[in-house]
Amino acid sequence: MTKKQYWLLPGTFYVLATILDLLGRLWFPPVHDLVKPALLPLLAATTIAAAGGLDSRLVRLLLFAQVFGCAGDIMLLYPGNFWFIVGIGSFFIGHIFYLIIFGEKAWKGMSVWTWLISAVVILSMLLVLSVAIGIKGVMLVPMCTYGIMLLLLIFCGVAGIFRLGGTTWWIMLSGAVLFTFSDSMIAVKEFAPDLNTPFMGFVIMLTYLSAQALLAWAALRLAKKEMK
Repeated sequence: MTKKQYWLLPGTFYVLATILDLLGRLWFPPVHDLVKPALLPLLAATTIAAAGGLDSRLVRLLLFAQVFGCAGDIMLLYPGNFWFIVGIGSFFIGHIFYLIIFGEKAWKGMSVWTWLISAVVILSMLLVLSVAIGIKGVMLVPMCTYGIMLLLLIFCGVAGIFRLGGTTWWIMLSGAVLFTFSDSMIAVKEFAPDLNTPFMGFVIMLTYLSAQALLAWAALRLAKKEMK
């Protein structure tokens, strides 16, 4: 195994842990609870190995995003609104790091009119989603605030594709869309239990773990391009 392939070892463990977690979701929930806290650390280890000693600010930001993602994973294992809000708050902070990684490149020099139109679209989408899911009460503000962050991440990917182009931004957008879909399913599970299905937990974790991997891949591609 060459130095450039070192990431394959932790990456393989990440994939295996993902499979184990998903199987636990379907048939044996205690396995899911046991494996879930290890998933983002394994992805972080893969990130470090794939970076190959690259001294990059973007890699450090990516690792911070993964640390807060891990904290969010752990918090959401506990029942109750308090832990749910704390978990969502951890993911919110993680998304701030993602937006710094991708936004400063995708949004650089973007016109005020583009921002205004995008703000209208984002807020309209958020309103529709909130009403459709049935979010209300004390959870409305934190969930809508978090929803804005998710939609900004998608907007970042769209802006990157149209303004910069390249495979990296398609990878990033795919990750942002999957992350938003996963968290939307979590909201449905929490606030519209009548719509739950036996496979919802499986779909949530599959899309979430795929999203984290895609965002890491896109960030590493940007970091390596930046250092050339």
